[in-house]
Amino acid sequence: MLRVIVLLEDVRVSEPIATVSQAMDIIDPILGIAEKLYSLCGEVKANKKRCQRLAQRIKALEELVRAVKVKGLGQKLAPVENGLYELKLTLEYAQDVVKKYSCTSYLKRILKAYDQGDDFGSLNERLNDVAQVLSLALQVDQRNKLLLVFREATRRREDEADRESDRLELQKLLQSLAEDTKESVGAVREKVDSTEKDVKDIKAMLETLMKPSIFNQDIREIKPEELIYDVPKEPFIKNDNSEIFKGEYNKFPVAIKRYTYSRSTSMSQVRSIFKKEVETMKRFESPNILRMFGICVQDESGPNPNFLIVMEFCEKGSLREVLDSQSNLLWDRKARMSLDAAQGLYRLHQSEEKFKVHGCINSSKFLVDTGYRVKLGGFELAKTETSLKRTKDSNRSSFCYSSPQQLENINHKYNKECEMYSFGIVLWEIATCKIPFRDCSDKEVYQRVCKDKYTEPLPEGCPKQLGELINDCRSYDSFQRPTAGVLVDKLRKVVEKLEED
Repeated sequence: MLRVIVLLEDVRVSEPIATVSQAMDIIDPILGIAEKLYSLCGEVKANKKRCQRLAQRIKALEELVRAVKVKGLGQKLAPVENGLYELKLTLEYAQDVVKKYSCTSYLKRILKAYDQGDDFGSLNERLNDVAQVLSLALQVDQRNKLLLVFREATRRREDEADRESDRLELQKLLQSLAEDTKESVGAVREKVDSTEKDVKDIKAMLETLMKPSIFNQDIREIKPEELIYDVPKEPFIKNDNSEIFKGEYNKFPVAIKRYTYSRSTSMSQVRSIFKKEVETMKRFESPNILRMFGICVQDESGPNPNFLIVMEFCEKGSLREVLDSQSNLLWDRKARMSLDAAQGLYRLHQSEEKFKVHGCINSSKFLVDTGYRVKLGGFELAKTETSLKRTKDSNRSSFCYSSPQQLENINHKYNKECEMYSFGIVLWEIATCKIPFRDCSDKEVYQRVCKDKYTEPLPEGCPKQLGELINDCRSYDSFQRPTAGVLVDKLRKVVEKLEED
């Protein structure tokens, strides 16, 4: 199914191009970056298939840009201008990613390529978004030709095949490298220690590559015997509707949500809703979205069956808990956590469902794993959960996360711009480790945000570019807030600069 082309009012960037002349001026730099990328993609030694696919899709976009250069921006100037701006940002990031595979030492390049495999998915999504927008400048036949390259089902099938091919190729490279490196131990005694360490690193990577991953399994109904689930233990999260325990699924740690009481919904109804929702959830699979593994029904034939939802376990808990317990996080880590969170939100916002929003963004909806990777949660299998709960939760953020537009008008339609404001508050929390509008009543929050147009200050040491992005997200004017895609592109640059420094 083709993604719906975004309308004019849905295309927003924090730095819109002012004139047609400026928009046309950006075309030659775009074409220059594309040429450099083709060359770089041909030099990599790992992730070859994904690099080749990336080059192929950039080639399709290059042809589109050349057509725009000759024929002009078309009738819908604003979205095409902004599309060119976003394409330049995305190509600059793609160039940085691919360049890393070519510039480091052989061993480090291989290991780094494996670690950065997730970047290809994000890059392809960004290129897809730009293709949808820029196609507005084309005639119908040209547009259809372009969209064939970026067709959702085809693109995902190609990406999965490329990923598997690259994994097998990397496995062979590592095996060969391990054998060559092991032989050098006897030949070069003075390098034994470092060489043996390299061998251990390669073997560890090989074990990871060859070991079946629970994340590769489909979301499905899980049999009770597949879970190790200790009910007598205290849940680590408890609310009016459910308790969440730590358990094991296929010897992998998981979080298991058990409903303390449920609605009078039949199991057949729950299963029917779940099967429909699984198809939707597959579109949201991302390293920065909490993974759902499935549902499980215990004691199905008994008088009180247990309904369980099995999901990824994040060792460090919610983002809010991490910020409460660790106020000395370094800025490079804060920036990386901000980027992770933004990528999760972007994956949700750029889905085929044009107006897909989370509905309740706050720092408790993001989870943090052992490596400080941040994942968006709190919306997965929402219809299945609703069918089990006796009461339905509100889909709005709490008062301090509400946008000025929502605070001023209770009937204001909740949209992506509202959600970006809420996310800006989350970014402020990451930067400060503080609770937003602490000790303020709802009336005081309304006065500060809507009347005084006040935003809580950032700490003095906050990197300038990061601070500017946080403030853009918290802009009073919804049109000034960046889209999730533009925010991701800019946060990547912030992260790279901080990590280099």
